Amino acid sequence: MLYVGIDVHWDRTTVVILDENGKKFKVFTVRGGWRLVAAELRKLRKKFVVCYEASTGYGVLYDMLIMLAERVVVAHPGRLRMIYRSKRKSDRVDAGKLAKLLYMDCVPQVHVPSADVRSWRSLINHRSRMVDERARAKCQVRALLRGLEIRGPRSLWSRAGREWLESLEFDSELDALRRDELVLRIAHHDRMIRRVTKALDKIAKNNAGVALLMTIPGVGARTAESVMAWIDTIKRFSSVREVAAYFGIVTSVDSSADRTRYGHITRQGPSVVRKYLVEAAWQGIRRSPTIGSYYARIARNDKDRKKVALVATAHYLVRVMAAMLRTGEVWRQEAA
Repeated sequence: MLYVGIDVHWDRTTVVILDENGKKFKVFTVRGGWRLVAAELRKLRKKFVVCYEASTGYGVLYDMLIMLAERVVVAHPGRLRMIYRSKRKSDRVDAGKLAKLLYMDCVPQVHVPSADVRSWRSLINHRSRMVDERARAKCQVRALLRGLEIRGPRSLWSRAGREWLESLEFDSELDALRRDELVLRIAHHDRMIRRVTKALDKIAKNNAGVALLMTIPGVGARTAESVMAWIDTIKRFSSVREVAAYFGIVTSVDSSADRTRYGHITRQGPSVVRKYLVEAAWQGIRRSPTIGSYYARIARNDKDRKKVALVATAHYLVRVMAAMLRTGEVWRQEAA
């Protein structure tokens, strides 16, 4: 059995191969795309396992190598640095580290979802970015009106509000040009968001996990689909607390001897899921006595603890979602 460590780059990839005794068997560099790397590994006469670090496009490379290798291990970049620190750094050194860790079976792995799930995640991120871009354009419109001391209707983005905005006359042609460009940009984002939302709704409609999570008060399709897309399969988590840690919604801990300090949340994992979870927590507080009472217990009627209580409620929702996915049970209000 050969142990292959790969330091992956877009146009140049370094490969270090160890034999069954952990000694260097072969070292080479491939200049070009990842298909050339797969072609070189195909020439190996012995069975081999492969390890490389997760980065952009790691799923495509995984699909290529899984057809050739006995096993493909994708290393977690953050945990890898904690295990193997060194002042010497080069492509060959990094590939050698991966090969050695693979030989010792000490690689911190990441989960590699299927191609369909990876595309699902990318589309969710794409929609979130478009919504943020539209929000920035709307803020620029309000800033333009405020800077000119123009008071618009309260519902500026309703049909009547948009008609008022488009018919508004300015003293300066430059201000009118800026208004026209922002209005067109918002309308363009509206069309794109509707198209992407329609595609996401089609996926969510056929996903049993999304339907299950939407039984929680305040959890809509966008929150449920983002949680399901990144969880992929609940069986890969050993506990519900591990799911919360995966989404980076647990507090950081600095413990030494008899002193323990708790800091901000770790913010590891997908930020888009955390954003949707916080929004779902706000809705759940308003709609569910169970979620509302949990928030009130953490907030203690103290305005300085509102943010802490909101994040804690989002953490609570994640654990509830993970438990529901494990058991298949719908939300039960009386469980409070």
